[in-house]
Amino acid sequence: MTNVERQRIEQSRQGVKDWRRWGPYLSERQWGTVREDYSPNGTAWDYFSHDQARSRAYRWGEDGIAGFCDDRQLLCLSLALWNGRDPILKERLFGLTNSEGNHGEDVKELYYYLDAIPSYAYARMLYKLPQAAYPYEWLLEENARRRGSAAMEFELIDTGIFDDDKYFDVEIEYAKADADDVLMRLTVHNRGAEQASVSPTGDRQREHRPGRPHRGQHGGAAPDVGQRLREQGGVHAADRDDEIGEREPGVAPPPAPAVADRGDH
Repeated sequence: MTNVERQRIEQSRQGVKDWRRWGPYLSERQWGTVREDYSPNGTAWDYFSHDQARSRAYRWGEDGIAGFCDDRQLLCLSLALWNGRDPILKERLFGLTNSEGNHGEDVKELYYYLDAIPSYAYARMLYKLPQAAYPYEWLLEENARRRGSAAMEFELIDTGIFDDDKYFDVEIEYAKADADDVLMRLTVHNRGAEQASVSPTGDRQREHRPGRPHRGQHGGAAPDVGQRLREQGGVHAADRDDEIGEREPGVAPPPAPAVADRGDH
């Protein structure tokens, strides 16, 4: 551990600066959990599905890919991706519930946590996004066919969707300039031999509570930072919360176009 990181930990311990206030605390899956279950018979896996999650508000939290938030999950930042072929945005991890998987519930994604330090002044994650349409129905149907047998689970990689390296490596890094100053850097690598497009954007969320606006300010939708970036070349959209104060996310223009040949972009 470096001396600088020791200093951060000591500052947190003494209450000088709360370096752990912001970190990767956002759940990757809030759907299908007992936290969101209001079914009459306690069927949490069925009450709130993955398919409903993109259009139905959570009551007790939020979720997202590579999420970063405060320790009370009042303001959350995560990643949304679209490869131009999927019918929906990739905003959260997909998986099978207990009744859908042949060996119980199981996430059907490829992602890796690569690095982090105790203060979360730095953290890094890798998510692999296929360039072809994500095989939601195939994963459901094939695992259902194998249910109750000794057959191996049918994983995303078994579909052949990563053949010929036709996927993007999406690297997400978080770094703190100060305890409340967080940078998110997104780097996308096209691993295939041909041109392919991907549309990444940050997804900002506010936790819903009775009597307060949800997913945006003053009851409206959260600002579309991706759209503002395209229109203005930069974003500064303030978000005020009585408990965490005013936070001003800023988005810098990308250094390269999203459509490109094989390489790093």
